[in-house]
Amino acid sequence: MTDILVSEVLTGKEIDELARTFELVYAPDLWQQPEILAERLFQFRALMVRNQTKVSRELLSRAPTLEVIGRAGVGLDNVDVDAASEHGIVVAWTPEQHTNSVAELTIGLLLSLARKIPAADRDTKRGNWKRQYFTGIEITGKTLGIIGLGRVGLSTAAKARALGMEIVAYDPFVDTDSVRVLELRVGMKSLDDLLASSDFVSCHVPANSDTRHIISYEQFCQMKPGAFFINTSRGAVVDETGLIRALNENRLAGVALDVRSTEPSVRSPLDEMENVILLPHIGAFTHDGQSRVMSTVCRDVAAVLNGEAARSFVNFDRPRKGKLRKGKDDTR
Repeated sequence: MTDILVSEVLTGKEIDELARTFELVYAPDLWQQPEILAERLFQFRALMVRNQTKVSRELLSRAPTLEVIGRAGVGLDNVDVDAASEHGIVVAWTPEQHTNSVAELTIGLLLSLARKIPAADRDTKRGNWKRQYFTGIEITGKTLGIIGLGRVGLSTAAKARALGMEIVAYDPFVDTDSVRVLELRVGMKSLDDLLASSDFVSCHVPANSDTRHIISYEQFCQMKPGAFFINTSRGAVVDETGLIRALNENRLAGVALDVRSTEPSVRSPLDEMENVILLPHIGAFTHDGQSRVMSTVCRDVAAVLNGEAARSFVNFDRPRKGKLRKGKDDTR
């Protein structure tokens, strides 16, 4: 039996420390080979992933020795938590360590859309000097509509409020009398009202059956003429076919997407649109945020393998199957 399998790109001093303490196999491309992953996972006690490895019920049924899944991130759409729990496997994650990084990127995209920064950069590098063509708008006094007022949504709201924006939000699970909502003076609205009243709309919801295509052509048609749309949450919440149609009909002034319906993304009409910003899912990818993420997930994987309790977990803090084995030195 081997200790840890890493199936995606996870690097840093924390991973290096794990490798010094436990038997660790680093296979960052293994997520692309699910059958080989299943064959190899049979002998491991821990699996560490980001968001590309599909930790399915079928995969977990073929991992009898697995004790912990370390998810370096917050989204759980690639991990079948129910199946993991049924198998007694701890699911450790990092629910807030990347919050500031994603919120800052959202504000960066908002400003980039308002001032047409990427398009102006590309055009100037082609030798042009079209100052009037790239006239933008100020964001002070404009309304930001936030769909999903969780950690990232609240952090984005706080930053936007500091920049002079008005904030409205839609989230059926948030108490309108919560202290944070009142402190930030967030106006809670229905989704329809938010879309109709916002100059910028930003998505911050998880991917699940309730949020799949929560924003489609119909919702884009409800937005104010000249409004902007931003998604730094999950690609599945947006119907890209409807988005492309809305853009072709000039219903939106601009769009910024850090996430896509298919990742890595495939060629799309969005690639050719000057008022569309496309990024490769980099919301959590800052040196600061990744350091916090790796520190947390590596700490909890090590704890479980050493027979101790995880601190940041989704289901339970210790495996609920068999007798825990200790660290590498104790298995000899």
